[in-house]
Amino acid sequence: METNDTNQPIAPNRKPGVCIAWEDKRRELAEIKGDAQLVQKIWEDTDALGYVYIWHCLVSF
Repeated sequence: METNDTNQPIAPNRKPGVCIAWEDKRRELAEIKGDAQLVQKIWEDTDALGYVYIWHCLVSF
């Protein structure tokens, strides 16, 4: 975990329920030649499933 100058942890800048924000992932991708809204929706839905899986593992075991 990153820390600032006073050795306090830096809180991640993302919405609850998100592992990797679409805005962060979009910077890694090349130009989207199709429906960008569709790509964003699929990314956010898939990312949410990953988040739920991690949360489930945390509370179930």
